[in-house]
Amino acid sequence: MARTPESELQQIASDGLLRRLRALDSGTGPVVMRDGRRLQNFASNDYLGLASHPALSAAFIEGVERFGAGAASARLVCGTLPPHQVLEEALGEAKGTGASLVFGSGFATALGCLPAIVGRGDTIILDKLAHASLIDGARLSGATLRVFPHNDFAKLDRLLTSLRAKDATGRMLVVTESVFSMDGDLCPLEEIVPVVERHGALLWLDEAHAFGLFGESGMGLAAGLGLQGRVTFQMGTFSKAAGLSGGYVAASREWIDLLVNRARAFIYSTAPPPALAHACLASLQLIRSAEGDALRQKLQAHLTTFDPSSPSMPRSAIVPVILGENERALAASARLEELGFLVPAIRYPTVPRGSARLRISHSAAHDTATVRALAEALSSMASA
Repeated sequence: MARTPESELQQIASDGLLRRLRALDSGTGPVVMRDGRRLQNFASNDYLGLASHPALSAAFIEGVERFGAGAASARLVCGTLPPHQVLEEALGEAKGTGASLVFGSGFATALGCLPAIVGRGDTIILDKLAHASLIDGARLSGATLRVFPHNDFAKLDRLLTSLRAKDATGRMLVVTESVFSMDGDLCPLEEIVPVVERHGALLWLDEAHAFGLFGESGMGLAAGLGLQGRVTFQMGTFSKAAGLSGGYVAASREWIDLLVNRARAFIYSTAPPPALAHACLASLQLIRSAEGDALRQKLQAHLTTFDPSSPSMPRSAIVPVILGENERALAASARLEELGFLVPAIRYPTVPRGSARLRISHSAAHDTATVRALAEALSSMASA
């Protein structure tokens, strides 16, 4: 008998993997309303609390008043407007590459750029826990796909050695992330960069969950380690710590010019609204300011409050609580909601089977008492 949507949904539900959209009754922020209840929000990626920052709201409004609500065309037709150019110039300068290109989303950035960089006859080598957008972009490229164990730079070295022995001139692109979105751990970038360089490969670094949080001015892990000039492509988003939406890639002018000519997700998409680009510029400036530094310090203080035993070095804002079974994660999320906390249950295929978890996202917008209360609630649940 042919499969039907109903039968597939029933199977998803029986596996404990059914998802449903649940709207908030409020805007986003450290406190939200859902079904008439007030919840402390530990579910969003608004790591610096900028999504409701008055300066960004004002910039968005100003952008609409000056440049209109929409771009009305693709960038290569007549959709390139002053805010797009100003943002890309500022971002290229901030990332130390001299150039950048913005997209409608981080997913579109990966989906458009990876197939423009490599193709048949080339090789992409991905970290096993790479984001879905990176996996899909790699598959779409037509390049040979290889995977190295998560953060295992020694295995990556051996894999590149083997690949280079078979093909001395083919283009090889290593794809990894600064901060992995479900575990919150960092890639060993200081070890990966020389491995990539030794084998004449290119490096794509997804800084989505590091942009705004790491480095002296929040420009990401590569900046914090002084490695920006040795990373070929720095990808990121304005959808997380920047508090808005959209994606970008920062690279040399030559690479950016090539992407303008080859990245189909860029060429054939209407440009992001100019008002959004105008607001993204305001967010970039805020992230790099003294206020941005203060927000990063506040976030790190919250992480210490939540877990005093955690290392004092800069950490990601993501804290997973791995529970294993889907039902346990769903029950824990529901219990926390009863206690006034919004913390999502994350399940397969977002994470491997058997590793369902709570994903706690901290924000500088939280207050210390709320962070401490969540830690106490989790401790109480664990001992029950």
